[in-house]
Amino acid sequence: MASERFTAALNAQIAREFAAAHQYVAIGAHYAAETFPQLADFFYRQAEEEREHAMKMVNYLIDRGSQPDIGQVDAPRQAFADHVEPIVLALEQERSVTVRISELFGIARETNDYLSEQFVQWFLEEQVEEEASMGDLLAVAERTRTVPMLLEEYLARETPGERPGD
Repeated sequence: MASERFTAALNAQIAREFAAAHQYVAIGAHYAAETFPQLADFFYRQAEEEREHAMKMVNYLIDRGSQPDIGQVDAPRQAFADHVEPIVLALEQERSVTVRISELFGIARETNDYLSEQFVQWFLEEQVEEEASMGDLLAVAERTRTVPMLLEEYLARETPGERPGD
């Protein structure tokens, strides 16, 4: 069984992962309403990935003999001034997740919970990819501030075949 301290921290992270998925659905819906299908699809995929992360954590706790506490998800932000603002929010969210995952790793190490430390390692590696991906998207979004359709073209070119249901 994982330590009580780690279990409590992981339960809090589960709620944050579901909240991130919720936020990404809201961002995807914003882009869909603005007729940016590539951006909408990108964020819908991100939402599914965050949900998968949450479920991985839920299943880990169950496998270790702990009861998951899913927690509550607040309403996501849904209104944005332009096509760049949601990506800024997403990058901030990913950076926050990196801090929280690092804290989980520290708790596992401090409590000599080697199995949990190993489990969290995967998420640390994933966060490097998540921050880089969102950082790249933001850089392109800022360069295309006056012609947002260029961001759509960038996503179509850089993520071919990555559509919901593929």
